[in-house]
Amino acid sequence: MSRFWARIVGLFRNRTMAGMDKAGNRYFTRMEEIDGVMKEKRWVVFKGEQEPTSVPVEWICWLNGQRKITPTPEEMAELEARRERVRLNVALLKKEEEERGAKGLSQEAAKTGKVVGPDLKSFIRQLPVTSEGDGRGEALDASGRASKATDSEKQPPYEVRQKQEDSSEPTGTGESFRPGTWQPPT
Repeated sequence: MSRFWARIVGLFRNRTMAGMDKAGNRYFTRMEEIDGVMKEKRWVVFKGEQEPTSVPVEWICWLNGQRKITPTPEEMAELEARRERVRLNVALLKKEEEERGAKGLSQEAAKTGKVVGPDLKSFIRQLPVTSEGDGRGEALDASGRASKATDSEKQPPYEVRQKQEDSSEPTGTGESFRPGTWQPPT
């Protein structure tokens, strides 16, 4: 029992306060012999409720042994100012993005974060249409306007289709795509 009390008293007697953060958490260290080797033990004593998220990153690095020296108050103030500048920059960028979204983009695009591209139908209307059609299934009607061709008009002749089916190379695009068959290299 006396060894137990000696260890408890030793915990408080041999500890050295390494520093304190702005939340009031205190950080301690002591040298301890473990398996015949002297090792430094580091820990934190929380002020009030034990809230691990209240420990700053610099002190976490020190506690885990990633830093050899404790963070100085000047370093902590500088890093806090830097974090505040980053927060302000993020807020400014969000505000600019919202303004940009209100000016040019639709509300749906601003909500989803996706940029809406140009209207494809209005782009196609700008293309010149030939009298035979443009090969995409459009043909001119009597008024000279482009009209959609029927499914039978879109189909290539039977001979062309048969040749495409026999080919080992892929053909067509979109709905008319036909994959080829794999042939071993010769």
